[in-house]
Amino acid sequence: MSYPIICSGNCKLPIMFKSLLIILFTFITTDLLFAQQNELEIQGTTNNLYVQHTVAPKENFYSIGRMYNVNAKELASYNHLHFQSGLDIGQIVKIPLTKNNFTQSTKSQPNYSLVPVYHTVAAGETLYRLGVNYNKVSLASLKKWNNLSSDAVSVGNRMIVGYLKVDKQLSTLDNNAGNTVTASTVNQQKEPNPNLPQTASKTPPADSNPTTPENTEATQPVSQAEKNPSVAAAKNTNSSEGVFKPFYDAQIANKPAETKSGQAGVFKSTSGWQDGKYYCFSNDAPAGTILKITNNSTGKSVYAKVLDTIPDIQQNAGLIVVVSNAAAGQLGNDENKFDCVVSY
Repeated sequence: MSYPIICSGNCKLPIMFKSLLIILFTFITTDLLFAQQNELEIQGTTNNLYVQHTVAPKENFYSIGRMYNVNAKELASYNHLHFQSGLDIGQIVKIPLTKNNFTQSTKSQPNYSLVPVYHTVAAGETLYRLGVNYNKVSLASLKKWNNLSSDAVSVGNRMIVGYLKVDKQLSTLDNNAGNTVTASTVNQQKEPNPNLPQTASKTPPADSNPTTPENTEATQPVSQAEKNPSVAAAKNTNSSEGVFKPFYDAQIANKPAETKSGQAGVFKSTSGWQDGKYYCFSNDAPAGTILKITNNSTGKSVYAKVLDTIPDIQQNAGLIVVVSNAAAGQLGNDENKFDCVVSY
């Protein structure tokens, strides 16, 4: 028995054929969304520049913050959204371009890659006007980034006007082995790093979980120690205390370490088990700071990077730090909470 493919009038398409059309439509719309997320189009004006992101399934403030190098709570505030309310699939979120995540310099920096941010030339716009509109970037820079031999631009041209600075380990927008990309580079989103926590399955932010603040690694700026080129060479050193120890040593080289005693909590993460990259939350040290955390009962220490403030949930009340379960395991902790000393 065969099904007719072409029909006229009010005849109905076969179920099998309609299913194929639905599948094809799904692939096309997915590809369009994928392309939109990968090619960043700048919006706004100087002092209020941003790009837009369409919320996909399983994304929340934390996962989007990791992608664009923006603090999760600052992202919610910038969009005038309630952090605890979460996000809806298909919702448009504005991503602020600040000195933390947007640069118009191509100088390399450890741990970071640069993703092009584009402007589409409109009627009447000139290369000079683009430079003025976007932080007075020089004509020489615009010509270099876009492989131009003259000042002429045409309507519809897509021009690089700066770069989104993303963490190589945390952002799925990082697709380039080096620190810069050119106008001819085609952005292709890579698969999430299996060594990093995955985002929550629905729209609420990760710290709305009443039991454990899972999957809450928000992208943050590197610490001052990590910006030190002399320390960067030691980054691959992976001892049982973690790869961030050299950065901690540089961090306290010119100042005495501050210490605090109290109780630590634990959150679940897939990071740190193999690579020695331990992470934590703290209300005392700013994001990017490296903490030395010592378990009082075992005397063992690890060095962990602060991701954000401690998630404000009941189980974290009174804690001075919340560490990844990989860090807790290295500290010899078999409980959800333990007494510790934190230095930074």
